[in-house]
Amino acid sequence: DIYLEVDGVKVAVVQSYSAKASKTSSAVEAFGESEPVATVPGQTSHVLELTRLYATDEAIRDGIDFYGLSGFSLVICKPDRKIIYSDCQWSSISEAGTLGAMVVEKVTIVASKRIETGV
Repeated sequence: DIYLEVDGVKVAVVQSYSAKASKTSSAVEAFGESEPVATVPGQTSHVLELTRLYATDEAIRDGIDFYGLSGFSLVICKPDRKIIYSDCQWSSISEAGTLGAMVVEKVTIVASKRIETGV
């Protein structure tokens, strides 16, 4: 299962995803040295692209607005573990489909945290 969660409630299921983590690290230079003496790890950012989001029946009844979502979580359930990206914000949304369908084709999100737990 791959789904979006808001306040512990599943609001959309996701067909597929891709994730990219990047870290801003810095080199520590010392006077008189020709090469850095160390590297210091920086902050990690998580950018995920979600494909084909379907709003749940409950979310549709509650009038979900994908454009209004903020501070949500992406939950990815694998056979041996669960990965949770939390405090997410969307950075782009692409729609295609039929009138009235609660399907979004692609959503790019940025998450502040990634937690992996055993199931």
